[in-house]
Amino acid sequence: MRGFRFWGLMPAWVLMGATLIIPVAIVLLVSVSTRGAYGGFEWGFSTDSYREILFTTGWSDELEFDPKYLIIIGRTLALAAVTTVLCMALALPTAYVISTCAPRTKAVLLYLVTLPFWVSMIVRVYAWLIILGQDGIGGRLWQAVGGGQLLFTPGAMLIGMVYTCFPLMVLPVYAAIEKLDPALLEAGADLYGSRWTTARRVILPLTWPGLAAGAILVFVPALGTVLEPMLLGGGKQMMMGTLIQTQFGGGRNWPFGAAIAIVLMAMVVIVLLLSAQRARRKEARA
Repeated sequence: MRGFRFWGLMPAWVLMGATLIIPVAIVLLVSVSTRGAYGGFEWGFSTDSYREILFTTGWSDELEFDPKYLIIIGRTLALAAVTTVLCMALALPTAYVISTCAPRTKAVLLYLVTLPFWVSMIVRVYAWLIILGQDGIGGRLWQAVGGGQLLFTPGAMLIGMVYTCFPLMVLPVYAAIEKLDPALLEAGADLYGSRWTTARRVILPLTWPGLAAGAILVFVPALGTVLEPMLLGGGKQMMMGTLIQTQFGGGRNWPFGAAIAIVLMAMVVIVLLLSAQRARRKEARA
């Protein structure tokens, strides 16, 4: 039985090693290599790429603290966090309304939620490029209420990120709401609880596992988003995803791009570990 367990899991281990462990190890090795004379990288151990995140070299070869990349990391974290919160605020009522519909209507609404996954990401982002432009309905409405140009701003980036990640939040929240016992909502009404009180004291605590799962599904992709900053932000607000793409592309500084990628992956791992630790403590208390 023990041998079968080992050999039975061998295909999964081989697949995981070929598609996850080996590529990450290669990126890690590139991050501690040196930049080639004509771009790319050359094998040789060096931590200059990680040092470049915090410091720059002055005229006399002394290290000077430079926060420009920390600002990019902070901007990425802030936009990813705001995207997650907005998706949570929009997904909870949306999932609740879907769960209260008739079975046929529920199936249609769930299909509409997943419909964007059937369209290429770049096509969807280009659609928002038209909607938020000066001649688009979003840009005109924004100007009608006294706003300036909406496109190529952090607000446009945030709209695109929320739109892209919204289905990833709705589906786990809907799955959690579907498990709710309607008798609990009736009990809240019998105890003279308002809709807001019932939502805050009954629905929200019971659907929190779905919200937590959706938060991870939204926050992690939002950290590495590339298309929204490039197209909707006009490249004015650089984020970690666009920084990595630039270093591996036109910058041809592969070690630094790999170092940023490792930092981004470390941030994702920290988020996942904190979430797992929180779930473990919650199970222990239960």
